[in-house]
Amino acid sequence: MPITTALFDLTGRTILITGASRGIGFAMAKACAEHGARVVLNGRDPATLAEKVKELTAAGHDAEGEAFDVTDEAAAIAALDRIGSRHGTLYGLIANAGVQHRVPVLDFPTDDFRRVVETNLTSCFMLGREAAKRMVPNGGGSIINTVSMLGSITRPTVPAYIAAKEGLRALTRAMAVELGGRAVRVNAIAPGYVATEMNTALIENKEFNSWVEGRTPLGRWAQPDELGGAAVFLMSPAANFVSGHILSVDGAMSVAV
Repeated sequence: MPITTALFDLTGRTILITGASRGIGFAMAKACAEHGARVVLNGRDPATLAEKVKELTAAGHDAEGEAFDVTDEAAAIAALDRIGSRHGTLYGLIANAGVQHRVPVLDFPTDDFRRVVETNLTSCFMLGREAAKRMVPNGGGSIINTVSMLGSITRPTVPAYIAAKEGLRALTRAMAVELGGRAVRVNAIAPGYVATEMNTALIENKEFNSWVEGRTPLGRWAQPDELGGAAVFLMSPAANFVSGHILSVDGAMSVAV
């Protein structure tokens, strides 16, 4: 189990990662596990989740799964209780689960808007609140929300996603301020365009793919594994005085004109 230095050592820290059965979530879970954490992967499909847990344990990492829908508050709280019963403490939460829905704003159904906001914003509030309740009695912890490059900047057809992610940026700061006195740090990672399963249709669209590559100063899409280092940093002792921060991992796209 390769541990780099004590500064980034996550040994003994139990971390729950939502939306971890694929893409960015799995990449962040893997990186944390490689740095010594006990990772609890969350996803909605038990079979897919079990395969990802098996992949990590086969590599010698400490990993387990908790299958639940992040929008089901009772199920989420029950999962946190089970984690507490098994391990006593929860040090970290990476609230990463999210959905996308692409429809022009004039045709965007209200029910779909609510669904996207419920998954991408409300669930992060609920999980962050419940995780913090468990962190405070044990000396604190770290919460990371996955926001997006989109929010303060926008593009057509994703109004619900943009509203939710920008709201999550604000929520991250609000929780950091309120929970700082309880030794709970709250930060966010803002990815740019990442080559995940959720973006397959965009990657296969030659025009859009060329636009992303041309618009991003680094000239390409990010790979999911490139988000892992940001998660390790924000969870580790290296970030002990970092809270309320939005860490961009977007190849400088959000600052280019």
